[in-house]
Amino acid sequence: MAVKIISDSTCDLSEELLRKYDIAIAPLTVTLGERSGHDGIEITPNEIYEYVESSGDLPKSSAVSVGEYINLFKTWRDQGYEIVHFNISSKFSVSWQNACTAAEEIGGVRVVDSENLSTGQGLLVIHGAEMAQQGYSAEEIAENCTKLAKQVEASFVINTTEYLHKGGRCSSLANISATLLHIKPCIEVRNGAMHPGKKYHFAIGHAIHSYVEDRLKNRSDIDMKRIFITHTRIDSQIIEDVREMIKKYCPEIEEILETTAGATITTHCGPGTLGILFIRKEN
Repeated sequence: MAVKIISDSTCDLSEELLRKYDIAIAPLTVTLGERSGHDGIEITPNEIYEYVESSGDLPKSSAVSVGEYINLFKTWRDQGYEIVHFNISSKFSVSWQNACTAAEEIGGVRVVDSENLSTGQGLLVIHGAEMAQQGYSAEEIAENCTKLAKQVEASFVINTTEYLHKGGRCSSLANISATLLHIKPCIEVRNGAMHPGKKYHFAIGHAIHSYVEDRLKNRSDIDMKRIFITHTRIDSQIIEDVREMIKKYCPEIEEILETTAGATITTHCGPGTLGILFIRKEN
């Protein structure tokens, strides 16, 4: 039976990649004041920036509902597909639990907890899509990607802690200190949760340069199939510099993919954020 790969919208894959790998999306909902809309459809990252700048408030994101999942899963099941669905880490959202509830009702759906977010999740989604194209079963894809989730390395450097502060993930004191001391914190995803990493200083371009070097230099455990550069609104020259650094430290890399974070992820990290995300080799 053919397998359909679906992910919630937090995977941050571009429209080009979604088309290339025939991936369907279950969008989360983002609320700006009294207005709500689906991530990437009715609500875009630029609207997030404009809302925060004009109101001083942070938008809210909410999980895909059980009903929305049932309708989406049923659409593909009625066409004869088995489904493998990927979610943002179950520690970040109830989307995973909602998807599991819907999967039990519909049948023929396997739900994968990515234990990650953004293109950390996207790496697994693409891997699953490649397996589907190669003819693997839904069970084989789900089992393989669940195991592979432990090997994903995702991290980001945050330019401003204001969004983290507004979202309750950064104290007022830490936010003020980061602003005054020009601290650019690194956030790492480990075991399905976010953890503080190294703190970088000075302008965001210099901070990201040091961050990429720390992440890639003298590494022999990186899977050279692909690396993502994922960012929110940031200077294009910084992105190009990161691309060249990846080529320098990982000369055997087959593919460097650049994506812009969607509305849900942007809500939590703000502009000027950049991360490099990849899969480690199996021990």
